[in-house]
Amino acid sequence: TATKIELIDRLAGAGLGIVEATSFVRPDRVPQLADAREVMAGIARRDGVRYPVLVPNMRGLEFALDADVTDIAIFASATETFAQRNLGRGYDAQWEMFAPVVARARAEGLRVRGYLSMCFGDPWEGAVPAEQVVAAVTRLRDLGCESVSLGDTIGVATPGQVIDIVRRLVATGVPIDEIGVHFHDTYGQALANTLAALREGVTTVDASAGGLGGCPYAKAATGNLATEDLVYMLDGLGISHGVDLDALVSTSRWLAMRLGRPSPSRVVHARPTKEEQ
Repeated sequence: TATKIELIDRLAGAGLGIVEATSFVRPDRVPQLADAREVMAGIARRDGVRYPVLVPNMRGLEFALDADVTDIAIFASATETFAQRNLGRGYDAQWEMFAPVVARARAEGLRVRGYLSMCFGDPWEGAVPAEQVVAAVTRLRDLGCESVSLGDTIGVATPGQVIDIVRRLVATGVPIDEIGVHFHDTYGQALANTLAALREGVTTVDASAGGLGGCPYAKAATGNLATEDLVYMLDGLGISHGVDLDALVSTSRWLAMRLGRPSPSRVVHARPTKEEQ
């Protein structure tokens, strides 16, 4: 728990304006997140930094409200099989579960984001039709989600698919600033996919410190797009972001040492810190 708190504080200190802090999920299903309340109570909340949390249901929302959160995210599935495996209910039933959660959160003045998993491929169902993703995004927006993140949960997307789905969503009337992207790097496509999304006008990109991550219900998934790799690319594109890359690299190296596992981030391995220069 102390490591999580320090990580969040260090990431916020490095200039990240949004740091997803924890998830109020069932501790018996995801014991690593059983300390969600302690984490939220322990972080040093900075002015101007948002600390969203994941909530799966009304019980999770109640815990989140008790923790004085300002932003939540729900996580839906674009496919039937993953909805059943990850949420314990089918594709259609997930909307019934999320509807009261979003309504209550909005009534409490919280920002609500919708994560949509399996937008590009599903380990059980294979390729996911783009129109299926568009329909699911529409459901999330109809519930009241202010923005939606397109998740490549198992990391099989390629840039052409990203461009296609983003353009389809915009064509249906979804504002580009309400579309986010969330890539895993299983096939080494995360940065290329991100660049494709940026070229289409997307400005919200999910990334993970050190490229750590995965999905317990999708064994093929590797880590998320590394925040350091993203920031390095943004620097090269001349896109301002306000993040201190050296502080970020130092944080991810510290985290890798604490976890006893190497960081998948290329920049973390390649870039010398100021102390090493």
